[in-house]
Amino acid sequence: MNSTHDDSTIYLCAPVNALVEGIYEQRVTIGEVKKHGDFGLGTFNDLDGEMVMLDGTVYQVDSRGSVNTVGDDALTPFACVTFYKPLTLEDIPHEMDYGAFLDLVGRLLPSPNLFYALRVEGRFSHIKTRSVPRQENYRPLVDVARDQITFDLHNVEGTLAGFYTPAFMSSLNVPGLHLHFLTGDLRHGGHLLECRPTGGRMGIQFISKLELSLPMSLDYLTLDFERNVVKDLEQAER
Repeated sequence: MNSTHDDSTIYLCAPVNALVEGIYEQRVTIGEVKKHGDFGLGTFNDLDGEMVMLDGTVYQVDSRGSVNTVGDDALTPFACVTFYKPLTLEDIPHEMDYGAFLDLVGRLLPSPNLFYALRVEGRFSHIKTRSVPRQENYRPLVDVARDQITFDLHNVEGTLAGFYTPAFMSSLNVPGLHLHFLTGDLRHGGHLLECRPTGGRMGIQFISKLELSLPMSLDYLTLDFERNVVKDLEQAER
């Protein structure tokens, strides 16, 4: 491997609890996010699609399931990135359902108290993703998720990209496993809901440092954080 985890840092351009409360507009550019990583996920201002960052390129999966390349001037209210340097590479040995896939990931993560970046290059007999329509500010994320548009893809190759976050960090990032998907032909993707891999390889990066930016917008500075973040994220992200 090309690095140990000692210099690995996860960067959040805002805490996820702001997104949970319905703050969907910030002045953070994709160009700024790229200073902190070349791999990750997030969303765009007005909750306009799902973000996937691979090898320094940012993609938007919109509410139709189409994929667009995003420039550095685009704005994001939430992005989670790192400079991807996997410590281990593990083969996915055979076809497995989503439960077995989650069990495999769990066995490969030695502690629930670290961050991990995960990148799966693989083949999938079925994969289910989602995106959401563009939103106005202040509508809670859990309500928006009820309008999610789902996509079922069959017999595709592509990349899962995302993170594992410790449960005690739930106000900062989505706790547990959070993955977005992009097909190899860059035509389809979205937030992962379930998958059935048939083979591939999983890279895992151990991350022991966190860098967090707190928004300076009036919305954020005057917000009274009232919602149950864990409960809302469980409904919105799964």
